[in-house]
Amino acid sequence: MTLGLFRLRLSPEVFWGLSLTELAAMAGAFGEPAGLSRGEVEALMRQFPD
Repeated sequence: MTLGLFRLRLSPEVFWGLSLTELAAMAGAFGEPAGLSRGEVEALMRQFPD
């Protein structure tokens, strides 16, 4: 609870709605996510121009 409510600053509703896998991912248990390449960002910008 300390991790979710205080360190991650989740609301109680969000915290209690998470699965253990989601909470572990938010805590960094699976490592850092891979970043997007410049080409991927540009493709997203073309797809979603707003």
